[in-house]
Amino acid sequence: MISLDEAVTARLESHGARFEVLVDPDAALAIKRGEFDGDLEEVIAAEDVFEDASRGDRPAESDLEKAFGTTDPMEIIPQVIRKGEIQITAEQRREMQEQKRRQLINTIARNAVNPQMDDAPHPPERIERALEEAGFKVDPMEPVENQVDDALDMLRPVIPIRFDEVVMAVRLPANFAGKGQARVREFGELEREEWQNDGSWVGVVRYPAGLQNDFYDLVNEVSSGEAETRIVKDEDDIGMR
Repeated sequence: MISLDEAVTARLESHGARFEVLVDPDAALAIKRGEFDGDLEEVIAAEDVFEDASRGDRPAESDLEKAFGTTDPMEIIPQVIRKGEIQITAEQRREMQEQKRRQLINTIARNAVNPQMDDAPHPPERIERALEEAGFKVDPMEPVENQVDDALDMLRPVIPIRFDEVVMAVRLPANFAGKGQARVREFGELEREEWQNDGSWVGVVRYPAGLQNDFYDLVNEVSSGEAETRIVKDEDDIGMR
């Protein structure tokens, strides 16, 4: 379950009665869209249905039966969310907007590069300033992934930017290969790997272009700076044999 501080109220008025439930705001939106596939118990603040959640008042069981055909809260809660309205305070809205703003900045910074600077990553601070200059307003009630394209459209007149991926081949010397390869393979999508006769490990990893500096930092850390890296332009050209 989530804490009361994290929850918003979903309210439904039906059959002459009011029903309220306390739920995580993102989960509530996913449930309304029919996109939620998680555990309901993990995204609610109370396994209960209220007449007035702020006072803890509960509706009569007869009202629950009349409106939903059951008194089971776990069956009623999704119905209240889907059919009702999500109530948020001004403070909750500000907090949700700030949280989604940070998520949006991080998402763009992870995936975006500057095509005018040899595809160098854009630091989050630059993305943040550019969003402010572009006047982009984050919608606190919309998933971040649904706002990325609109944000990019507004960013392009302000900074050179595009989403891209990097395919990187890395060779770890034998004395670092055992533990090092486990961390490298978790960084992105491992496309190929080979153990060489000398005990070294070669892997080809695909990851968001904005994480290129992070990848270099990781490789240097796990190999004490002795790894070799190469951007792969052609699937057959690893160049580390």
